[in-house]
Amino acid sequence: MTPYVLELSEIVKDYKGLRPLRIERLRVTAGESLALVGFDEPMAEILVNLITGATLPDRGHVSVFGKSTTAVSDSTEWLALVDRFGITGIRAVLLDGLSVIQNLAMPFTLDIEPPPAEVRQKAERLAAEVGLDESTWDRPVAELDSPGRALIRVGRALALDPAMVILEHPTAGLARDAVAPLGRTIRTIVSARGSAALTLTADRVFAGSVASRVLALEPASGRLKEPLLQWVRGVLR
Repeated sequence: MTPYVLELSEIVKDYKGLRPLRIERLRVTAGESLALVGFDEPMAEILVNLITGATLPDRGHVSVFGKSTTAVSDSTEWLALVDRFGITGIRAVLLDGLSVIQNLAMPFTLDIEPPPAEVRQKAERLAAEVGLDESTWDRPVAELDSPGRALIRVGRALALDPAMVILEHPTAGLARDAVAPLGRTIRTIVSARGSAALTLTADRVFAGSVASRVLALEPASGRLKEPLLQWVRGVLR
């Protein structure tokens, strides 16, 4: 049997948008990198909440790591489920006045001024893994450019060894010439981990660079379809 780490079927969720969020069928296998385009920020946030079990669908079924989110019985079980995801994007707040290492230490401890030696070592490993130059490690995050800030968010998402990484509009505020290089970098980092990755974006260029498979949402029906050939050629130019 195919090891789906995520499976959604016949999903309907009203979130007070123009229309409810609909997902006819979505399946992600272990280690797969998939990008979904056509998701604005409110829609992406609702989908992340459905996937993590923070909210339940009005109709349909969500299964993560082989278990229905409706079967999560208490907060302890839910927190254990959430720990299996690494989520990054514009909602992942960075503390600009603190250093790169301090921001990367936060998933491990709140004792970051300074972080204990063993925690600093973990943070340094993350910084090196995502390609942040060592000269930036003790600088305030506010001094980094947008790609550097995005990589800090990726590092924090990877800190607890997630089975799945979710990238929620990670290119917001990024210069256009930085989008494709960042996508390729993230794809390489997550692939080396062996984690599954799901990207929710409206940015076709980023989707094509970060994922091995891209699907486009038809909002009215909830179908996820392969992009047209002309669409793919436009992204690759």
